[in-house]
Amino acid sequence: MLNQISIVIICKNSDSTLQKTLESTLGFDEVVVYDNGSDDETLAIASKFENVSLHQGSFVGFGPTKNLAVSLARHDWIVSLDSDETISPELTAYLRQWKPESNLVVGFVRRKNFFMGQYVKHGSWGNDWLLRVFNRTTHQFNDAPVHEKVDLSKQSIKQRLPYPIEHNAIQEISQLLIKLDRYSEIRRTQGGKTFHPWFIVLRSLFAFFRSYIIRAGIVDGWRGLVIAWNEADHVFYKYMKRYVDKVTHTQKNQ
Repeated sequence: MLNQISIVIICKNSDSTLQKTLESTLGFDEVVVYDNGSDDETLAIASKFENVSLHQGSFVGFGPTKNLAVSLARHDWIVSLDSDETISPELTAYLRQWKPESNLVVGFVRRKNFFMGQYVKHGSWGNDWLLRVFNRTTHQFNDAPVHEKVDLSKQSIKQRLPYPIEHNAIQEISQLLIKLDRYSEIRRTQGGKTFHPWFIVLRSLFAFFRSYIIRAGIVDGWRGLVIAWNEADHVFYKYMKRYVDKVTHTQKNQ
């Protein structure tokens, strides 16, 4: 089955993680790497792998960009990976003999998230199941600019694959701040709902409580605390940036 599957990766400035990602995909027939303007060693790393099909283009939001990358693949069966993820040898072996009953099958994979070298088992990063295997003739990513996902239909046949992918999510704590600003900026430019600042604060506090207490992030020590605080920050800045835009736009037009 591996000769009927294309791995698809979008990336930008991923030289710190891409080598291991591509090493984990050596058993696959094709790996599509769609680069969004790297100025580090990402392109040089990708070029070293014989099974990599390297493409360059613009970033137009995560969902649309991933769909564009998927369209460049030779095969209809797709495994979507991020440039800081690795596919486990066990999952590769499973997919080698995998025989989906139809093109409507979609595969959910458990993602093991690592924070500065340690597996995080709880909080908002725990129990992380993602749809990562699908046939592009029947499924595609939605148009969400951030937190994109593959759209499902009533006919979709869901399967949980028994082996994981590993996600080297954070190597340095400052990466959380970079991602926070990037994702909230994308959401700000896309517009959407906003709320009064006090309600934004309450939503942010609940995001922290959900990750740290309800989902037991407290068990993961300081990593669980940082992740929960980051969840609150994401909610706060996502809505606060929209609120500030709305207020300043109203003031300019008065």
